[in-house]
Parts: sequence; C-alpha cells; structure tokens
Amino acid sequence: MVNKIMQNKLLNLKNLIILLAFSVAFITLTNGFYANYRVQKSQLIKHSLDTNHSYAQKLAAATDNFIIAAHQQLAFAARIIEKNLDNQLLIMSEAERIHLQTASFNSVTIVNNQGFALATSPNTLGIIGKKLQSIGAQEALKAQKPMISTPYISTADNFLILVSSPLFSKEGKYLGYVGGTIYLKEKSILNDLLGKHFHKDGSYIYVVDKNKRIIYHPNPKQVGSYIENNEAINSVTKNISGSAQVTNSLGIEMLAGFSPITTTNWGVVAQRPVTATLSSLDDLMKRVVYRTLPLALFTFFIIWLFANYISRPLRQLATTAKEMDSPNAHTNLTEVNSWYFESKELKQAMLKGLGLLNTQINQLKQDAATDPLTGVFNRRSLQLLLKQLEQKGIPFSVLAVDIDHFKKVNDTFGHAAGDKALIELTQMMRQISREEDLVARTGGEEFLLILPNTTSSSAQAIAERLRKLVAQTQIEPIGSIQVSIGIATSLESNFSTDLVLAQADQALYQAKKSGRNRCIVFSPTV
Repeated sequence: MVNKIMQNKLLNLKNLIILLAFSVAFITLTNGFYANYRVQKSQLIKHSLDTNHSYAQKLAAATDNFIIAAHQQLAFAARIIEKNLDNQLLIMSEAERIHLQTASFNSVTIVNNQGFALATSPNTLGIIGKKLQSIGAQEALKAQKPMISTPYISTADNFLILVSSPLFSKEGKYLGYVGGTIYLKEKSILNDLLGKHFHKDGSYIYVVDKNKRIIYHPNPKQVGSYIENNEAINSVTKNISGSAQVTNSLGIEMLAGFSPITTTNWGVVAQRPVTATLSSLDDLMKRVVYRTLPLALFTFFIIWLFANYISRPLRQLATTAKEMDSPNAHTNLTEVNSWYFESKELKQAMLKGLGLLNTQINQLKQDAATDPLTGVFNRRSLQLLLKQLEQKGIPFSVLAVDIDHFKKVNDTFGHAAGDKALIELTQMMRQISREEDLVARTGGEEFLLILPNTTSSSAQAIAERLRKLVAQTQIEPIGSIQVSIGIATSLESNFSTDLVLAQADQALYQAKKSGRNRCIVFSPTV
C-alpha cells in the first residue's frame, strides 16, 4: 500500500514536473517575445517622433526662408514703384513681373495710402481704382511696414494671407504698399512647399497660426478651423519645438513632431499614425513566432513522449527552462548531464530553440540599429558607438557627407532613382573605408563617416578620394552625382563628441555655401 502510494506520488511528481516544464517553457518564450516587443516598440516610437520633429524643423526653416525671400522680392519692387507711382504703365508691368516671375503669389496688388488699388496682376480681379476694404489691406495700411496679415476671406471668397511691403517717398512720406496674396485653400506656393510627406502611410503635415487656426492642411475642408486640446498645437503656438503622441480630429493616435515658423508666428506639425510606425514590428514578431513555433511544439512533444524515462535530467532541464531569459541560459543548459539518449535529444532541441530565439532577437536589434534602405548604422546606433569611442578615449575624425542638389535628383528621376543613389553612395563610402570605420545615415541624403585614430590631414585625403570617386561614378539613370563634405576631428581638441559632430556639420555648411562639390576642414573661422 505504501509502495503504491509512493509510486503514485512519484508519478504525480513526474507529471507535475512535466506540467511545470511546459508552463515554464511557454511563459519564458512569451515573456521573451513580449519584453522584446515592448523594447522595440518604444524605440520605433521614439525614432518616429525624432524623425517627425526633424522633418517639421526643416519645413519650418524652409517656410521661414520663403517668407524672407518673398519680403525681399516685394521690397525690391517697392523701391522701383515708389519712384514711379504716377507711371501707370510701369507699375502695371511691375505687378505682373512680381506675379509671374517666381510664382510666389497667387495675385499682386499695388495700393496707395488711401487704400485704392492702382495696379493688379492678374488683371481679372476688377479692383483697379476701387478702395480695398479687406482685413489684409487694412492691416497693411495701418502697419506701414513689411508684414504678413492674419488669414482672412477676400471679397472673391478666397481664404488667404497678404504679404506686403510699404512704399515711401524720398521725404519719408508713406505712399501705400505693394502686396502679394497666398491662397490657403487652393493651389499655391505653400502647397508645393508643404504638400508631400516622405511617408505614404497616412502621414501628413499641417500649419496653424498663433490663434490655433489651421491655415494649411492636405484636406482643404480643415483649413480655417480652430483646434483645441491638442498638445502639439498648444506647444507650437507657444514657440516650442518638440514632439508628442497625440490624437487627431478623427480619433487616430499620431506621432507628431512640431516646430514654430518664427517669421510668421505659425507652427508646422508633421505626424504619422502609430499603427503605420508599428506595422513593420508586428510583421517581424509574427515571423519570429511562426519560425519558433514548430520547434517549440516539437520540444513539447518530446517531453510528453518520453515522460516515463525522464527523472533527474528532466528536473535539471526544467530548472534551466525557468531561466531561459538569463544570459547564462546556454551555458547552464550545456552543463546538464543527460545520461540517456532521449534526454540528450531533448537537450539539443531546447538548445536549438534557445539559439533560434536569440537569433531572432538579434535580428530585431539589428533592424532597430540600421537604416532599412542602405543597411548602414542609423543615428541612434551611431550615437551609442560614438559614446564608446569617447569613453575609451579613442580619437576620431568625422566626414559629414551630403549629396548636392539631391531634391533635383528625386524631382527629375523619381524617388526610386534617388534611393539607388543613396545605396550607391553608401557602397562607395564602405569601399574607401577601413574595417573599423563607421558609416551611418543621419538624414534623407546626409551621411557620416567616422574614422577612428585618424588625423585631420588623413581624413581630408580620404574625403577628397571619396568626393572624386562619387563624381566619377555613373549611376543609371541619373548619371553622376556630387557630394559636399565637412571634416572635423577630435585629435586637435578635447571637445565632446556632440561638438565634433557640430563642427563637421558647420564645415559641411561652409562647403555648400562655397559652391558645393568640395571638402572643407573645420576651423574656428568656418
């Protein structure tokens, strides 16, 4: 009777151990997948927020530059007009020139200090000789200085803004203004400047004024509406630049980057759906599960099939299975004394499962650390590698590489050809690099080449070799491209990594400013 009870207890113990083995294996695999999913999800969201923030900053800077150029264009014309205000033929010609020369404005009007329209282009507006009562006209007459009006609805029922420059006589008497309008709901320069997001997955860009009123949106029905309770809009209207996870007017979770447009007190917001950001991660996790599942099921089947043969080795394997998420799991598993064939096979199956899981996890880490188009390091992984160089005290040089007129390549040959040019450039950068050098893509057409233990003169020679190689290489169907390169080194100072990168960026800017297709080494005068 006692033996029977002991036998039952032993049998129950075996079954309990097997059940625990199943449970531990399942929980460990699930926990491993879940933990890695959460980590990769967090990294992808942060990367998307940073990317949208950078994109919004670039668009804000481009809009600032356009507004400045528009003011300069009007100011130049104003100097001509104010000397010939009585010459109707000349001021009509000047209005037409401003309107047609750069397509910056949908219409151009010259107005005297009493508010009467003297000339206009196009001449289909029918307002010459009439007194203008619009909000934009009143604001321009009152300001008597270069300005951008608040958005308003014109007499022709167009939602627009007025950019104006004053007219003064030689004695300083105010004569009126010359102004150009930009339509906000119809095709205009703002549409061309802001109308395309680089992602085609529900991402979009919009612009608000200081009153939280939408003045540009890819959906014209949204233009003119006011938005409240939106963190991105609340921040950017306070001249704050940054990023945030928000919910749009349709209830869709978005990852938004925002930046103020300083010349106009507007704010630009670039945002991408959370679901689009995480779609690649979901697909990758599914592939990991599908590839791991057959081996996991096989392992469970072996455990069940040989239950009557497993005793002490099974307990050791079960104990190890509880620690499969430990860094020492592989070592502990190889040390298990599997003294019969079946337990050895089970041990090998678990090793294979652990190896496959580690392989898939490493693949996830690799995908998160590299640029998906070119396969080189991305900005985040580059920062970690530079931190290691800094901590180890290893001096290095930086080549900041940027393709000249890359937008023209995309506009002329399409984005597929542009992507090919980016890939070809990274291959050429690798070609002239050593094994220990680091190649990274930090922006659309912007790359960094990190050269450990390299002097400034050597870095300049490498940069020049790269520049010539790029210029001589033919890329179908583009032909050849050219690059500008900024060079900085940590050998000549104790500056931080961030400062060395900033110096390389300044040198790159100088190379662009000096005519492009050249290499410039940073110096305090750059």
